[in-house]
Amino acid sequence: MSAPATPSSSHPPTTVRLPALDALRAIGSVAVVAHHVGFHTGVSLNSQWGTWLARMDVGVAIFFVLSGFLLFRPWASSVAAGRPRPGVRRYFWRRALRILPAYWLTVSVCLIVLPQNRPASAGDWLRHLTFTQIYQPDQLRAGLGQTWSLATEVVFYLVLPLVAVLAVGRTWRPVRTLVIAAGGTLMTAGWLILMGFGVIDTAVHTMWLPSYAAWFCGGMVLAVAHVALQTGTGPAALRVLDDLAAAPVACWSAAAGLLAIATTPIAGPLDLAEPTAAEFAVKLTLYLAVGILIMIPVAFGERKTRVHQAFGSASARWLGLVSYGLFLWHPLVIEMIYLVGDRPLFTGDLLETFALTMAGGLAFAAASYYGIERPIQSLGDRRRSRPTTPRAGDRATAVNSPH
Repeated sequence: MSAPATPSSSHPPTTVRLPALDALRAIGSVAVVAHHVGFHTGVSLNSQWGTWLARMDVGVAIFFVLSGFLLFRPWASSVAAGRPRPGVRRYFWRRALRILPAYWLTVSVCLIVLPQNRPASAGDWLRHLTFTQIYQPDQLRAGLGQTWSLATEVVFYLVLPLVAVLAVGRTWRPVRTLVIAAGGTLMTAGWLILMGFGVIDTAVHTMWLPSYAAWFCGGMVLAVAHVALQTGTGPAALRVLDDLAAAPVACWSAAAGLLAIATTPIAGPLDLAEPTAAEFAVKLTLYLAVGILIMIPVAFGERKTRVHQAFGSASARWLGLVSYGLFLWHPLVIEMIYLVGDRPLFTGDLLETFALTMAGGLAFAAASYYGIERPIQSLGDRRRSRPTTPRAGDRATAVNSPH
């Protein structure tokens, strides 16, 4: 067991917000849009370079790695700084305010408006409103196919507080926490072994949390390393992450190379056919590496580089703010484009469809953010904080909240 580490006061606070990470959400959302547009237009299946569009679902890996980093970091930083752990009730309250209003609105509009979903059964409503649409085959309705990843992420939200308490403990030991946080990869490995033996199938169980535990744990490991580097409490080997962050072109070139490998049959079929367990394992591994390599230059290293300035710009951060809405609404926009234009599936110009989808998706996303998400979050925060008068220490923590 490693000895408790003592934070160094010469390092910056571990709770400082990292605004450049907001842009990563936008990158993940745009990648998912490109993936779906490539499929609907048929370009992903009928052109040589369309294989890259088919693998733009790597945006989901970016989401999951980023979620693991951002949501686990407060637990690690609180123990490293000797502060109380984040409140579990407040954590769940903020997650609910962030996710549910816009999601429930999207589900309601898609089930009511899209003719493919009419008449929606009580089961359709119940499953989609409760994030249980992924636990039976063929339950994802039109305009809501992308919500499988959100249903998986919600399970991660639910188990994270328990995992964080077990991984971090009461005393800051970064090496121990790194090892425990990385343990989620064993869950994914065991899940894949069960797939290989046919105990579970790849039609449904590839959407469940165990398949992607390694992606979330990749973000959690980066969070522990980030806190350890900022507090000067981690082993010297972790400095390689700052060294890599100083070479963003190398990181992103490596990520592109790994994604190029993923465009080959080694990572499974490009269409909706089920992959083998081995193909799925290769895809998960490559996507995890891509997500980590994309994130390192933005999360680590100096805060005043051109990369951080570009990713932290006002336009990039705005795209990050509305990226959740873009993720939710763009399939509805695609469905509307094909319905209004009476287009058959696997037809249409790629660039035109992508431009229309982005324009419509961002319009819906902005309306959702400014009309639904931000007002409800502000109202919820005011109601949550009204009963008590915050102390000076509480105010300082709130200002630096990584959420």
